[in-house]
Amino acid sequence: MFRLLKAHNRLIEAFILLGMTIICFGLSLFRVKMSETNFFLFLNWNLFLAFLPWFFSTLLIIKPNWRKNIFLQISILLLWLLFFPNAPYILTDLFHLRLSTGFPIWFDLVLILSFAWTGLLFGFISLRNIEIILSSTINKKIIPLVSTLLIFAGSFGVYIGRFLRWNSWDILSEPMHLLYDIGDRFINPFAHPRTWGVTIFMGLFLNVVYWSMRMMMKNNNIREGN
Repeated sequence: MFRLLKAHNRLIEAFILLGMTIICFGLSLFRVKMSETNFFLFLNWNLFLAFLPWFFSTLLIIKPNWRKNIFLQISILLLWLLFFPNAPYILTDLFHLRLSTGFPIWFDLVLILSFAWTGLLFGFISLRNIEIILSSTINKKIIPLVSTLLIFAGSFGVYIGRFLRWNSWDILSEPMHLLYDIGDRFINPFAHPRTWGVTIFMGLFLNVVYWSMRMMMKNNNIREGN
């Protein structure tokens, strides 16, 4: 019964995320129709990339037998980590509000925030999935620390994507250049203040949002007696 309830909850979760994605897509099409430009259509691609970490983590949740294969589990976890920064990345698309597009800025703000919130939900739910997966192999007491560090790692990935213009798949197409840029920022941290400024403050913000959500969910479960 408990497993059935969990499966039911995950199905509801998937339908909610699907509904939010459809709303975002609809808003972007409405903007294309009204403005007669394709500006902001790229948000749909960014949201697809944000969907991938949720997809990878959900696979390991609904396919527990896959976790018995260490190589397969590690491979999927690495894919999750590679694409996880794409979830909060959409927040930085707010930078595009500075551009004069001839369309009401309030609509563009609603549009970007809709995509950004949906992307964050994909990311945060996927992180919760990772916590569940890790809880079977590591001490549960250190999982909050691991999650916090993963969020900061994701924030570093946001910086790499937004300011250095690297994509997740560049680890395959241009691994040496990517690793050089990353390594240089660790070897010479004081030469790259913006790197660590973005990473630290974005990481703090995302941690506050994530742990606030977790606390509210926990309190709600306590009130309902779960």
